[in-house]
Amino acid sequence: MMQSENILDDYKINFKIDEIESALEKITAENVQLTEDADVLKSIFSCIDLTTLKETDSADSVTVFVQKVNDFKVKYPAMPSVGAVCVFPVFAPIIKQYLKVENVQRAVVSAGFPSSQTFLDLKVLETKKAVDFGANEIDIVISIGEFLEGNYEFVYEEIRQIKEACGKAHLKVILETGAIKDPKLIWNASIIAMDAGADFIKTSTGKIPTAATLDAAFVMCNAIKAYHAKTGKKIGFKPAGGIAETNEAVNYYAVVKNILGNDWLNNEMFRIGASRLANNLLTDILSIEKGNKEEIKFF
Repeated sequence: MMQSENILDDYKINFKIDEIESALEKITAENVQLTEDADVLKSIFSCIDLTTLKETDSADSVTVFVQKVNDFKVKYPAMPSVGAVCVFPVFAPIIKQYLKVENVQRAVVSAGFPSSQTFLDLKVLETKKAVDFGANEIDIVISIGEFLEGNYEFVYEEIRQIKEACGKAHLKVILETGAIKDPKLIWNASIIAMDAGADFIKTSTGKIPTAATLDAAFVMCNAIKAYHAKTGKKIGFKPAGGIAETNEAVNYYAVVKNILGNDWLNNEMFRIGASRLANNLLTDILSIEKGNKEEIKFF
């Protein structure tokens, strides 16, 4: 059961929807210089969830993927490592066995990812198995169809049970904001997910045409701020899907910085789901620090 039958009544939107665009224009304009700040770019790099979620993934390809994360620390010792690696649940034992870099988290998508269209008991079982086999972060998707039908109790209860199945592992709840679209509904989904037990709320799977947007980030970060003010609980934020360029990542960093503050500017509270961003960030960091104009393709 939802902890409060009127949970959404307890959290009213604390901004004007028709002013989101102007607020974002101001935030991004005021922080454009951060694209030339190597320390900021390194901080963002350390927040990347380096991801491989392809139909062609195999035990061998995921082993190679993980080994690149290990090798990166050897080749670039002055660089931070990424925040996590993220794979399909069947590969949880591989990242448990082969990932050797300290403080890089072992993330797994679970619970019927990316559609979430399966039985709750299977979602719970898949989550438990992923954790048992070594995952310490679980990324799931809300039941979007049920949410859009207004069946909030159903969505809440699924998240609650999956969170329980996570044990000590962190739960990242994907709202699939590109399917929800309406800022008011994105706000509602954020509040429900946090109250049900999410440790992070995440924008997107990257599997539908509309992935992360700054508009969704603005709404979600304001919801996190409101939830923290009322409960004292700090919930993390993760934009994901389609974020490939340095300036795009900086814009999300700036939104978090402006709305949530410096306490969220670390990889315990902020992640970026990306598979292409790491190389672009690395290229730009080395360009700033060493004048190296060569495009880096390490990952």
